[in-house]
Amino acid sequence: MLNLIKLLLPALFPSWRFFDVIAPSPRVEHVLIDDPKDEGENWQESRPTPQYIVPLDCFKAFFWNAGWNETLYMSTCAERLVQNPMELNRREIRRRIRAGLLRKNGDHATPRYFRFRLIFVSRQGGMLRRDIAFVSPAYLCIDPLDQ
Repeated sequence: MLNLIKLLLPALFPSWRFFDVIAPSPRVEHVLIDDPKDEGENWQESRPTPQYIVPLDCFKAFFWNAGWNETLYMSTCAERLVQNPMELNRREIRRRIRAGLLRKNGDHATPRYFRFRLIFVSRQGGMLRRDIAFVSPAYLCIDPLDQ
């Protein structure tokens, strides 16, 4: 029984030594635009973390939290896109943002296009610094290939 516990503990409480580098992850933001040439002004976080989580929801999330898993996957794609830009990572982020827009607005997307960007937020002195690492081209909000 003691051997079983020794085997389970590393799986339940992993070590930080697992990670090569511990660094801030880029945040993914998107903006809705009418013209693909627009840069966009009202950028918003694509998957904001909730301000408050009810304890029961926190307990349920310990066993099943598909939304958060998808957010972590999107964050991983953003990290990979910054380190080694590949179309696969861009496509995965684009698909998840587009799916979120469709869930929110349905097929009636008012603006026709969106862009996404990756930003790093760091603290310098008492101020927050926002460095833009990547800005995507404009994509259609509704794409039959992604549905």
